[in-house]
Amino acid sequence: MIRWRTGVVSRIRREWPGAAEMDVEVLPAGTGARGRPPTAGSPEPCRALAYTALVGRPETGDRVLLNTTALAMGLGTGGYALVVAVPDRLPPDPAGPGHLVKARYTPLQSTVLGADEQGSPHHETLRDADGVDGMPVVTADLHSALPAVLAGVEDARPGTRAVYVMLDGGALPAWFSRSAAELRAAGRLAATVTVGQSFGGDLEAVTTHTGLLAARHVLGAELAVVAQGPGNLGTGTPWGFSGVAAGEAVNAAAVLGGRPVASLRVSAADARERHRGVSHHSRTAYGRVALAAADVVVPLLPGEFGARVRREAAELAGRHRIVEVPVDGLEEALRRLPVRVSSMGRGLDEDREYFLAAAAAGRHAARLLDGAD
Repeated sequence: MIRWRTGVVSRIRREWPGAAEMDVEVLPAGTGARGRPPTAGSPEPCRALAYTALVGRPETGDRVLLNTTALAMGLGTGGYALVVAVPDRLPPDPAGPGHLVKARYTPLQSTVLGADEQGSPHHETLRDADGVDGMPVVTADLHSALPAVLAGVEDARPGTRAVYVMLDGGALPAWFSRSAAELRAAGRLAATVTVGQSFGGDLEAVTTHTGLLAARHVLGAELAVVAQGPGNLGTGTPWGFSGVAAGEAVNAAAVLGGRPVASLRVSAADARERHRGVSHHSRTAYGRVALAAADVVVPLLPGEFGARVRREAAELAGRHRIVEVPVDGLEEALRRLPVRVSSMGRGLDEDREYFLAAAAAGRHAARLLDGAD
């Protein structure tokens, strides 16, 4: 289940809040605990990632314990060896309160301070909060939609205070997302709240519901974006994909008195037919999982593909409000982002329609704040 290796850090490549990327010389399988290699084989270089809040900051020359499972599987998003420990230089014990356990009952369980727990300075605020006051909540299938949604928000209403509520269907540590870190540094994203089993946000919360309440009442969000972290799980079956949580997020936003805005996953470039046009993920999450009504944003894309998206999105009209949103100016807004957009290895030029659809959802949500839609 886990491929264990030891290695030696050869250089630190780059760092961002909560994470450090490095080159590691990985010792062959069977290397002893003190780094004594077997008689055959030599170290192999690889790229590794350390979450510094968990394991400390590795330095050049450090021996590290690695989990190389995702690397061996060739996963795109998870294509790192992950540093499990720096065994010769362990970090100090954590200090301070915090009783929420993430990755519970696994060897790497850790504790965080939940915004909603009794020891939190925000406990009383969240104990008494019961709604989000009509706040627009954009729901999306993939993490890659986040920058595009924010591009649409900024284009329609510059300076809007947007908070990302990160679900646990993809990466669990928020630190894995360089795009979220860069969007935060550029002022495009106010903060991140990590919920469920995800962790590492500016605030931690037990559920999507308390995550939305914390975004609104603790962080002062005008608008929230709810999506899983980088990476996702799909099996090619109607129900076996982590993006069903987008429909559940619609329900959470609605029950809290928010204004759910459903961002469609569309593509003209995906090689898999089930994701061409309006993805089956969106059709299932919004058409069957979401029991509350949302504004389903349909981008007014040109040509036959645009007509196909409108036809397929119309199937959701029985439960939701279909809102057609022009995409003029949104490509330019996407190119002004401080991060490069990418989904499934495709950038803006390779899958323009995907990013325009997410940006259109952001445009509509921002306009709701001023009563424009």
